[in-house]
Amino acid sequence: MKHPTPAIVSQAAVRRLPRWALLLLCLSYVCAGFFGRDAWRSADITALGFMGALAQGASSWWSPSLWGWSPEHPAVLPYWLGAWALQLAPAAWAADFVVRIPFGLLLGLALLATWYGTYYLARSPAAQPVAFAFGGEAQPTDYARAMADGGVLAFIACLGLAQLSHETTPALAQLGFAALLFYGIAALPYRSKAPHVAIFAGLLGMGLSGAPTMAMLYLLGGALVHWLDREPGETIQTTRSARIKALLALPAYAAVVCTAAYHLDLWRWKVEAPALSWGTVDGFAQLLIWFTWPAWPLALWTLWRWRWQLWSRGVHRHLAWPLWFVLVTVLATPLGSDSDRTLLLALPALATLAAFALPTLKRQVAALIDWFTLLFFSGCGFTIWVVWIAMQTGVPSQPAANVARLAPGFQASFSLLAFSVAIVATLAWAWLVKWRVGRHRAAIWKSLVLPAGGAALCWLLLMTLWMPLLNYAQSYRNLVQQATPWVGPEGCAETGSLRAVHLSAFQWYSGIRLVAADGESTCEWQLSEPTENMGIRPSVDAGRWAPHTLLRHPVDRAEAVWLLRRR
Repeated sequence: MKHPTPAIVSQAAVRRLPRWALLLLCLSYVCAGFFGRDAWRSADITALGFMGALAQGASSWWSPSLWGWSPEHPAVLPYWLGAWALQLAPAAWAADFVVRIPFGLLLGLALLATWYGTYYLARSPAAQPVAFAFGGEAQPTDYARAMADGGVLAFIACLGLAQLSHETTPALAQLGFAALLFYGIAALPYRSKAPHVAIFAGLLGMGLSGAPTMAMLYLLGGALVHWLDREPGETIQTTRSARIKALLALPAYAAVVCTAAYHLDLWRWKVEAPALSWGTVDGFAQLLIWFTWPAWPLALWTLWRWRWQLWSRGVHRHLAWPLWFVLVTVLATPLGSDSDRTLLLALPALATLAAFALPTLKRQVAALIDWFTLLFFSGCGFTIWVVWIAMQTGVPSQPAANVARLAPGFQASFSLLAFSVAIVATLAWAWLVKWRVGRHRAAIWKSLVLPAGGAALCWLLLMTLWMPLLNYAQSYRNLVQQATPWVGPEGCAETGSLRAVHLSAFQWYSGIRLVAADGESTCEWQLSEPTENMGIRPSVDAGRWAPHTLLRHPVDRAEAVWLLRRR
């Protein structure tokens, strides 16, 4: 018997995932990494510098700059959000924490938009499960809710989401607004106003965050899918009459976004053709495999099990829209300098495709996913704990020696709060494993509980137990504070040839007053970038400035700044 849909789901299988559990998981994932962390190198700390320049009135709001440097990737909205947060927050709050507040909300927006986008796609008639002869099949609303829960779990489980989604960079802003656009197209047949607001806000947000080209490509596919998708029983005439009004608004939204991006000089795409070599192909394949794990195997399974709908003469929104989103992003990924940040935009749609694999998974496949996830994340969590114990006590000796070798000079510290949070997270993981091995075979989202919980556990452990070590290795604080004893907390230094990333680090973490090297300064000190072999740059006036100290990063010795003294 050939079913119109491969989904055979009973009402018992769409049992409700407790809202408190889902909200707690999302909140824990969002908050981990936003507290107690320095701005890491190099995109994170650089963005903080541009935000600070805007907040202090040292830069034009329409063209952010930092001591003459422009952002590597043209964008304005992410820097506006950080600058507004700095202006509104109390002065006593740490700047690197303040600017994370709007970006934490953007990550929450991405999670919420992914849930609702998956929900409305699962409401499509073609996505509904097979109706049973004597009843008992899943009800449309309950089925869509269960699929949406699975979509969010798959989104959180993606390994590539963790670090990039906790930075204050344009990439996170693009992710939040891309997810909003994804929801808007998905919900167009079911809501009248909210989808239009979401589409316009998503397009405008992506355009002002430096991705207008991607926004237009997404919109083009979304408009085609919305036009061609036809529900069973509808005629071409009724479909067109019902949807033509919505489609007329989309070009207007696109025109506004394109105009704004053009006037702000954001309509640029730095296309870099990848070298056709085995190393390039292998690197791209590795990025796709680990960055989108575990969503990509499930997404491929979805395409296989739903292939009859995918290759049918009609267009089905629940498959065509996320597939277009993923294909555009994957094809654009190797064409830019920051492949991982581009690929980040595919995760909401990829998680949605992964969710549609859940109703078709066989019991053996689900068990394989559970066992692999259990072993992988339990092993990761165990390793994090062992290394932390070694940092605190020196036992086991080998992990302690590895830390001393990789992070020379690092002194471990104990935080009762971080330790308590890590203990609670570990106990929650143990309870989750116990729950999963129990008799909970009915719920279709069960196979993604352990992947999402494991990803959240390991990220939470890293952001608590390993936070001092990661700050030591990834922050510029230890580098720039080496200059403070020489210059003095109230002293000044000329900026010389400093790059934007080092300018931002000295501005926020050294306490030194920076002065432009305009020839009129009377500062006793100057900061300058070294040459490739750590020498003095030829642009430095040797008659006025003498080398004093080479400030080096304790972990990455290639990161260095010369402290020069006036002769």
